[in-house]
Amino acid sequence: VQLQASGGGLVQAGGSLRLSCVASGHPFSYYAMGWFRQAPGKEREFVASISSNGKDTYYTDSVKGRFTISRDNAKNTMYLQMNSLRPEDTAVYHCAGDPTRRSAGYMTGDGMDPWGEGTQVTVSS
Repeated sequence: VQLQASGGGLVQAGGSLRLSCVASGHPFSYYAMGWFRQAPGKEREFVASISSNGKDTYYTDSVKGRFTISRDNAKNTMYLQMNSLRPEDTAVYHCAGDPTRRSAGYMTGDGMDPWGEGTQVTVSS
């Protein structure tokens, strides 16, 4: 059971990136999934979540209207489209599954499993 995030990079403010999270050996379609980020010296922060069937989404206020979370269960893949990026979006982004729920909503990250290795997003001003 593994998750692998990719798609990060260096981008100028106002630019866009698309992150992907691929699951292997994992009942991907059973879980609600989420994106989290952690900047240097800061605590892990919830970014967005999506229900197991992909129909419902939830975002932290700071990314609403700029980020879009989606998933393709046939491909065992979740995405995070990030537009209008800001320097404060700079962080390592992680994806994770929540085996206790199918619905979208705020996630603390506690008890979530599995977690994917992160991908670095750097936004220059």
